[in-house]
Amino acid sequence: MISEKMYELGSKRSVIRELFEYGKKRAAEIGSENVFDFSLGNPSIPAPESVKEAILDLVENTDPIALHGYTSAQGDLTVRDTVAKHINGISEKCNVTPDNIYMTSGAAASLSICLKAVIVPEDEVITFAPFFPEYRVFAEAAGAKFSVIPPNKEDFQIDFDILGKSISEKTKAVIINSPNNPSGVVYSTETISKLCKILTEKSKQYNHSIYLITDEPYRELIYSNDKLPYVPDFYDNTFVCYSYSKSLSLPGERIGYIMVSPLMKEWQKVYAAVCGAGRALGYVCASSLFQRVIARCIGDTSDISEYLENRNFLYNSLKNMGFDCVSPSGAFYLFVKSPEEDANIFCERAKKHEILIVPGDDFGCSGYVRIAYCVKRERIEKALPSFEKLINEYK
Repeated sequence: MISEKMYELGSKRSVIRELFEYGKKRAAEIGSENVFDFSLGNPSIPAPESVKEAILDLVENTDPIALHGYTSAQGDLTVRDTVAKHINGISEKCNVTPDNIYMTSGAAASLSICLKAVIVPEDEVITFAPFFPEYRVFAEAAGAKFSVIPPNKEDFQIDFDILGKSISEKTKAVIINSPNNPSGVVYSTETISKLCKILTEKSKQYNHSIYLITDEPYRELIYSNDKLPYVPDFYDNTFVCYSYSKSLSLPGERIGYIMVSPLMKEWQKVYAAVCGAGRALGYVCASSLFQRVIARCIGDTSDISEYLENRNFLYNSLKNMGFDCVSPSGAFYLFVKSPEEDANIFCERAKKHEILIVPGDDFGCSGYVRIAYCVKRERIEKALPSFEKLINEYK
């Protein structure tokens, strides 16, 4: 016998991955230049030159035994110290030390570890639609009930009336993601403040900590002049799950970290649980080489101006055609209302025009589709006539 749940997860890929694989197959048949694949959030701009320089210097001038050997289970001390100091330059309240940092194999590992560290049977994890579909997988794998707050389709901020009624004594954690995948919406300071006030009140009401897990791979991909609120400054019981996949264009290298807030109740005990969860899940010792690379490149980012140009060009073009689009302030996704009620049918029709876009149902938001504009500008330009033919079918 095998686990039926694991079989189900392994035998059927996510809708995003299914589209990505379909795109590769289609490209082999008709040429990649004729397939307009907007399915996967894979950065299209190169890592900054500092990454290449760091890799070459480390490989050429570091003892290979040390460079490629094991680090401490929670990550190299010098790297964690560098990350902690960088966070202290962002935060207005937290005095982060290396003992608050756990290096991970990307944000997926960070989320899985945090949930494993705090969840006990019958606990509930809440998130807000639209949300990254793997949150459900991570939460249920940790043994939690996964609950979704429906989207506020006016501005895609949080619907606090529903949230206030949804939190119960079983609620152990709330996951947020801003800038958001798939909508590109950024939670305002007002939204974060109100959320944290509610969680503080509910924690007191139920006499236990409700943890806030903020998933932040898109933190640097923001296109307004507004300051992105640093969530631990607003709520003590916060985990920050961070990845360098987007900021440094290193998704395949799987490197990130967890920050356990030093303001968290019994944070040392919680941090020990994080270390235990990493051990139980087999997530000890993230890539030794790339721990050192990100320490050399701390604070650097890829040139995201290309994403901003893509956003403006695609958003304006689709709006002019008659598409109804959510205005994104960050990340590299456009969330578009489907011209017909069933977005899955719309996406299948789009495939006939060689356009690959993701239906919003798995994101918890039916009737919308996600378009990843982290592609070369020429690909967008070439796809526009096909988008126009597609929307004209509904006129």
